[in-house]
Amino acid sequence: MHPDDAYTEKTTQQSSATQSTDETSTERTTRPVRTSSRGLRTLLESTPTRVALAAGLTCCLGAAAYVGTRQTPEQPEQAPVAEAATERGNAAERAGRSLLRDDATPASTSPSPTETASPTETASPTATEQEPASSEPTPPQPVAGLTQIQMDNAKTIVDVGAEMNIPHRGLIVAIATAMQESTLLNYANASVPESQNYPHEAVGWDHDSVGLFQQRASTGWGSVAELMTPTYAAKAFYQALLQVPGWQEMSVAWAAQSVQVSAFPDAYAQHESRATTIVRALV
Repeated sequence: MHPDDAYTEKTTQQSSATQSTDETSTERTTRPVRTSSRGLRTLLESTPTRVALAAGLTCCLGAAAYVGTRQTPEQPEQAPVAEAATERGNAAERAGRSLLRDDATPASTSPSPTETASPTETASPTATEQEPASSEPTPPQPVAGLTQIQMDNAKTIVDVGAEMNIPHRGLIVAIATAMQESTLLNYANASVPESQNYPHEAVGWDHDSVGLFQQRASTGWGSVAELMTPTYAAKAFYQALLQVPGWQEMSVAWAAQSVQVSAFPDAYAQHESRATTIVRALV
């Protein structure tokens, strides 16, 4: 054998021994790994493990989807902006509802000073001041077919006689005389222009006679202005009647004629009955 042959053989033997050792080592090492792989496979094939893995995978996928939807790198501020817009919309809606409630709220029903009864409503000073006007004597109610103007003139004649203490019969004589002379109207005269400058109810033309008793300024009864005043004319008649002796025993017609000296002395008698009614209504 070549000297190297012993070395080669020894090397070969060592290699064989090493190879044998390595095979044993490999076998020993690989065997537990194979056993572990079969256990894992068995574990994965079991139903509880599959359910657990599926549940865990689902949770992971859901979390990943939520994170991706909630905030992505491209839209980091989108969610806060959306929330702010939603909040502004809600605030606007609340403000609108508040305005609607304010508009629909009825006015306060609490009593105000205007609504409560005031002294003006119960008894105003104006109404009190007007009371004297309502207490004024009302015009006499016309009787015996007279108008209101005629009745007012009759009252003036009777009032003047009452102030002069003329007896009741003298009042009847005066009313009957005025009914015959002027129908109890204050006459002016077309022939006496001045007479029309004073209040009057009719216009005549008999000589210069004027007023309720058709008295003449030319014969001394007074001025035109005086004779156109009913109170003066009535007083002038009563003063003349009182100058007639025994006039109270005379008839109404003759007593009137004694004052007037008329061309128709009997005309006064026709007014005695109505004159009596008028005086009775006024006294």
